[in-house]
Amino acid sequence: MNGQSDDKSSGVGLSGLGTKPLSRIRPWFQAAFLAVWLAPVGRWLHGIPGCVFHCYSCPLSSFACPVGVAANYAALWPAAHEVPYILIGVILITGAVGGSLVCGWACPFGFLQDFLSKINRRKLQIPSWTGHLRYVMLIGLVLALPLFFGARGVPFEEQPVSVCRLCPAGALESGLPHSLQSIAQGGPWLMGWQKIVLLTVFLGAAVVIHRPWCRLLCPLGGLLALFNRFSLFHLRFRAEKCVECNLCRSRCSMGVKVDQQLNAPNCIRCLECVKCGAIEAAFALPAEKQDSYTSAQKP
Repeated sequence: MNGQSDDKSSGVGLSGLGTKPLSRIRPWFQAAFLAVWLAPVGRWLHGIPGCVFHCYSCPLSSFACPVGVAANYAALWPAAHEVPYILIGVILITGAVGGSLVCGWACPFGFLQDFLSKINRRKLQIPSWTGHLRYVMLIGLVLALPLFFGARGVPFEEQPVSVCRLCPAGALESGLPHSLQSIAQGGPWLMGWQKIVLLTVFLGAAVVIHRPWCRLLCPLGGLLALFNRFSLFHLRFRAEKCVECNLCRSRCSMGVKVDQQLNAPNCIRCLECVKCGAIEAAFALPAEKQDSYTSAQKP
């Protein structure tokens, strides 16, 4: 990776934390945030959208799911002209500060996929362009389809096809526990076969593909990833420290060519790539950093 350093920002570098501590503390951060998002700390928090992907209907849910909130508002908008100001604020602040950092460090569904990924070290590789499917989900299932049915007077919860009905988080965090609770109380199994199949496919895919939901279909992750190039927290490349060991690429489980494109949309900022020493995490105001996204190319 010859060439000059592509980021000479005067922002605060975070590489002083050390590479080993970062990889060691990430699971602890994920576990701590799992308690934040999925602990029943108060039903009143259901009116506040979180900044991570999870199911609003989960018995252990504290905050509203941002994807579900967006879809519900899309279904209401033609008639009620409702605007989710709190949701928009949460997304803008989260994206502006860290981009997709919450995907790698705070998302409970991402934490589950990381855990399942450890079952099988050999993974199927998928092309990076498949990440664009996240925007198909965002525009199609989260916005356009609820808007279409809502304009015809169909409430979101009664719409025949919706992102919530097809959501694996809903099947795992809501459908499964409610069905088990019903069985324990002598009632019927509540979750339909479609969600059982969906959940089975997802769990199997997470064993052979690292974070399949995040990489292929998560509309929230796709939206936050748009901020990666502009967020205060970012990655930067130090050409003078590069020894062309290729460790930055080999450590990236998301298939990002870190040496060619820093802060790519398919990066979840797990910070595994900083182990190479030439990539470091930094926090800087936009005025303090130059363009760090035109990477040095290998000869």
